Amino acid sequence: MEKYRTIQGDTWDRIARRFYGDERYLDLLMEGNPECLEYLIFPAGVELLVPEKPGSGSMDLPPWRR
Repeated sequence: MEKYRTIQGDTWDRIARRFYGDERYLDLLMEGNPECLEYLIFPAGVELLVPEKPGSGSMDLPPWRR
C-alpha cells in the first residue's frame, strides 16, 4: 500500500485520477482513509493511504514475486 501526502487544494477525485487513472475509484481512497472523510478539499500535508486498485496485476503474480 502506497502513501500520499496531500498538497493544498487536493480533492478525492483528483487523487484517485492521479493514482488509478480514473476519478471513479475515489471510493477506494475514502474506504482506506475513514479518518479523513470530513475533507472535501484537502489542506497540505495530510497523509493518505492509497489502497491497491483491484485487479491491478500484483495479485496475478505468485506470492514470491509480489
